[in-house]
Amino acid sequence: MILKASTRGNAMALGRHLLNEHDNEHIEQHEVRGFMANNVVDALHEHEAVAKGVRSRQTLFSVSLSPPPDQQVDIATFEKVIAEIERRNGLQDQPRIVIFHEKEARRHAHAVWSRIDAETMTCIQHPFFKQRLQEISRETYLEQGWKLPSGLIDKRERDPRNFDLALYQQAKRAGLDPKQVKLAAQEAWAISDDARSLQQALEARGLYLARGDSRPYAAMTWGGEVLSLPKLLNRKTREIRERLGEGEALRSLDDTRAYVAEQIAPKLQGLIQEAERQRDDRLKPLDAERLAMKAGHAEERRRLDEGLAERQRREDAQRAELQRTGLAGLLDRVTGRRRQEREQAERRAWEALQRDREQRQRLIDAQLAERRQLQLRIVQERKAHHERVAELHRDLAQQLQADRSPRKSERALWLEEQQRNAERERQEWLQAQAQSREQERERWLAEQKSHTRYIEPQPPEDRLQILREQRGLTPQFNARSASRPDRQANASPDRRPPTPDQGPGIEP
Repeated sequence: MILKASTRGNAMALGRHLLNEHDNEHIEQHEVRGFMANNVVDALHEHEAVAKGVRSRQTLFSVSLSPPPDQQVDIATFEKVIAEIERRNGLQDQPRIVIFHEKEARRHAHAVWSRIDAETMTCIQHPFFKQRLQEISRETYLEQGWKLPSGLIDKRERDPRNFDLALYQQAKRAGLDPKQVKLAAQEAWAISDDARSLQQALEARGLYLARGDSRPYAAMTWGGEVLSLPKLLNRKTREIRERLGEGEALRSLDDTRAYVAEQIAPKLQGLIQEAERQRDDRLKPLDAERLAMKAGHAEERRRLDEGLAERQRREDAQRAELQRTGLAGLLDRVTGRRRQEREQAERRAWEALQRDREQRQRLIDAQLAERRQLQLRIVQERKAHHERVAELHRDLAQQLQADRSPRKSERALWLEEQQRNAERERQEWLQAQAQSREQERERWLAEQKSHTRYIEPQPPEDRLQILREQRGLTPQFNARSASRPDRQANASPDRRPPTPDQGPGIEP
């Protein structure tokens, strides 16, 4: 099985990864050893408290164990490999956590050791652990009779699409498959011989060559995620410089973002969003089926675990009843019969444990086989979506390449002139509409002035004087208000029609 390990700190971040139910369909806590707590969260809290007395920040040793996806691997095989990792790296009897994950029809394990030596309060050193893990991995493949990966036979034959954690997280943020991204970059490298041809080949695959801030060569996705070009190509920077020259001649990241925003995003964003919507529509029934299968499998395991626990209690009680008590029990101790019965009971208990493990493993294998059938359909839909997006990038790159003809500047000038003419016509139309509304209002005011009940609006000065007089209740105000024509006794109570730009019943 493939073994990947690292020394790390931040125990609680690791705990969140181990108990992440969003990305993992089933999580099984197999072992918590060497801690006072009996669950993962409390055990990691306990480790953090102890780690405060150690100068090192990387106090954990984390290993992931991934068997071949098409093989049925029991718990005993995982335990054997974990014990060998522990022995060869000097971690015997150290506090340990073992958890099983099931994700996309693949069952794998995580083992985490504390590196802190409780007697000396220092971290246990295990140099060259990657080479040791590679040896254990090769030996496990040979013992189990699995097909040995080419990379374990000769490191030069490793899969060029292999990726590290950083690339996986970047591709996940961008919604891409890291293997497909590396394959696309390596294909572009294989068919190019200079910076110009590599840039065109990358653009046809949805990547854009740029000069990074901290590295001379980078590749940017159309969504703005910056990837290291040497890591994508599995090549040293020196090899890339020999073909592309110095990175100063490349576009900077800001210029590349501007280029993508002006030339790529307006044409590509809508198409990719439509492709993603179609993918989501096709994956929606499959995802509902996956969730229903997940719930059904969890319920089956729960019922099985309850049945196994009940049978274990019953068998323990039966074995306890076979032991004689009283004078007969004393005689058994003297004759050695009690020791033989205890050994026989321990052997039967061990056989019962192995039987229960095998029964549970058969259920897990059957569920994984069922889940793989669904996963094949999901992978096919994802592959179709990736092919559709790759086709969009390829078509757009061809269109932009065709647009790099000598008459491109003339077409750009003609397009700008057309846009300016359209904007000028729009402004003229808006001015004409404004003049038309003003003329209509003046015509309406003229009609109202000819009406018998039209009252000339008071000048602002007169209106302020009226307000002052009204506030003081002076005789001048009463006299002026009585003399106004609209205050006559026989005046009609109805109101004149409102103006178009005023509310009903509001006089000017």
